[in-house]
Amino acid sequence: MDKDLLKLKGIRAVMVQMAALTLIHSLAVVLQAKWLAEVVTGLFDGEPLQEQYGVTVLFLFAFAARQLTGMLQQRIAYRFAERTGTSLRRELLGKLFQLGPRFTAREGTGKLVTLVLDGISKYKLYLELFLPRMLATGMTPALILLFVFTQDTMSGVILIITLPILIVFMILVGLAARRQTERQMNSYRVLSNHFVDSLRGLETLKYLGRSKGHAGSITAVSDGYRSATMKTLRVAFLSSFALDFFTMLSVASVAVSLGLRLVNGHLSLLPALTVLILAPEYFLPVRMAGADFHATMDGKEAGQTIRHIIAAASSEETEEPGGSEAGRSYTRSQERQVHWTGASSLALSSVTVCHEQGSRSSLDSLTVTLPGTGKIGIIGESGAGKSTLIDVLGGFLSPTSGTFKLDGLELPALAEQSWRDLITYIPQRPYLFSGTLAENIAFYSPGASRAEVEKAANAAGLGDLIGRLPAGLDTPVGGGGRPLSGGQEQRVALARAFLCSRPVMLLDEPTAHLDIETEYELKETMLPLFENKLVVLATHRLHWMKEMDRILVLDQGRIVEAGSHEELMARKGAYYKLACAEREELS
Repeated sequence: MDKDLLKLKGIRAVMVQMAALTLIHSLAVVLQAKWLAEVVTGLFDGEPLQEQYGVTVLFLFAFAARQLTGMLQQRIAYRFAERTGTSLRRELLGKLFQLGPRFTAREGTGKLVTLVLDGISKYKLYLELFLPRMLATGMTPALILLFVFTQDTMSGVILIITLPILIVFMILVGLAARRQTERQMNSYRVLSNHFVDSLRGLETLKYLGRSKGHAGSITAVSDGYRSATMKTLRVAFLSSFALDFFTMLSVASVAVSLGLRLVNGHLSLLPALTVLILAPEYFLPVRMAGADFHATMDGKEAGQTIRHIIAAASSEETEEPGGSEAGRSYTRSQERQVHWTGASSLALSSVTVCHEQGSRSSLDSLTVTLPGTGKIGIIGESGAGKSTLIDVLGGFLSPTSGTFKLDGLELPALAEQSWRDLITYIPQRPYLFSGTLAENIAFYSPGASRAEVEKAANAAGLGDLIGRLPAGLDTPVGGGGRPLSGGQEQRVALARAFLCSRPVMLLDEPTAHLDIETEYELKETMLPLFENKLVVLATHRLHWMKEMDRILVLDQGRIVEAGSHEELMARKGAYYKLACAEREELS
C-alpha cells in the first residue's frame, strides 16, 4: 500500500463508504454460497423444486446485492480517482509554473510532460483499481474464513495455511516487478526527453548534416524502452500464471480433503458443498489484487514522483528566507499587495543558493539593494551566478538562506504572485505559444486592444515582419505555426514588455544566441524600453555595460565589484580584466 494514500483529500470518507460496501459485498458472497448449496443439496436429496423457491429467491437477492455493491464500489472509486487526478494535475502544473524554467530544464521537459499527461492518467487508474482491491483483500477472506470454520474446521485450517504461501509469492513477484517497472519508467523518461530534445535540435542536426546519423540514437533509445517493457510484461505474465496455479492448487487441496471425508461419511454434503463454493471466493480478492498490481504499478510510481515534486516545492516554500515574525505576519496577510514605485527598494541580505549539499554555492552570501528605477548590469564569467541571481529575483529559485526586504518589509519569498505581477521576464530564448502572433504579443496583457498590440509590435521593430506575413498579426506562430528566427522571437518578447509596462524587468542573456548585427539592432529597440523602470540585465556581452547605471561584477557567486562603467574601468580590477579578456572597446 502507498503510505501517502491516506493523505489524499477526501480519502477517509471514501474509505468509510467503500468499507461499508465491502462488508455488505462479503456478506452477500457468503450468503450466496450458503443458499446456493442449500438449493443444490435439497434437489440432490430429491426434494421438489417448488420447495426451493424461497431459498432460490434469497440466493438471487444475495447475487443482486453482490453485483450492486461491486458496481457502487467501482463508481465511488472512479469518481474519487477522477477528482483526485484533476486536483493533482492542477497542483502539479501550479508548482511547475511556480518553480520556473530552471527546474523544468533540470528535470527534463519530456519527463514533466509525461507526468502531467500519462502519469496522471495512470495514477487515476491505480486509485480506481487499488482502493476496492485493498479493502476486499482485507475483509472478504476474513469473513469467509470465519464462516468456513463454522462449517468445517479442517477446511478452515487448509485455507489458513495456503493463503500466506500465495501472499509470500506475491511479495516476491512484486519486488521483481517493481525493479522492472522502475527501469521501464526510467527508460520512458529518457525516451521522452530524448524525443523532445531531438525535435528541438532537428534544425541544427540538418544544418550540420547529422540528421540521418541521429536516427541511430533514436533507435537505440527506443529499443531500450522496448526491452524494458517486454521484461516487465514477462514478469507480469509469469506472475499471473503462478497466481492462478497456486490458487488452483489450494482450492484442489480443499476439494480433495472434502471429497475424501464425504466419501468416508465423515462429512455431510451441505457443509462440504458450501465450503467448496466459498474456497475460490476466499482466494479471489488476492488474485484480483495480484492481477491488478502490474496494471497499477506505473500509476503508483507516477503518483509518488508527482507528490515528490510537489512536496519538494512546498518544502522550498516553507524554508524560504524571512522566517521571522515579520515574514510570518506578511504570509498571514495574503490580501496585502506589493507595490513598486520609483522610491521603492528591494534589499537582498546574505542570499545563498546551493543546489546540492556539499557543492559550491551558486550565490554565496550575496547582499545588494536594488533601487526603484535604474539599469543594473550583472556581468561575470560563465558560472559566476548571473542566471542564478535572475532566477532568485524572478521567484523561480528559492535561496538556501538569506532574507528579502521590500521597502523595509521582510518578504517570505519572491515567488509571491503579487511580486511576479510586477515583473517582465525576458530569457535567452523566449517561448512562443501555439497561437497567433497577436496572442503571443499580448501574453502578459491578454485584455489589450488590437491597436495597443499593433503599437507594441511596431515599437519592438516587428512592423516589417507583420507586413510580410500572410495574415499579419493573425498569422499562427509557435508549435505548428510559422517559425520565427531568434531575433524575431526576441522582438516578440520585447513587444510583450512594451505592451504590459510592468515596472521591473529581468533579462537573462537576452541576446546571447544572436549574431552581433541583430544584437545591436535589438539594443536600439530595447534601450527606450528601459526608461523609468528597474532593469536587471545579466549578460556576458560587455558593450551593454556602458548603458547601465550600475554594474555588479560576480565571481563564484559573490559581488566582487560594483559601480558605473567609468568607475570600474578606472579601478582596473575584475571588470577591467573581463573587458581585456573579451577585447571589447569599452573605454
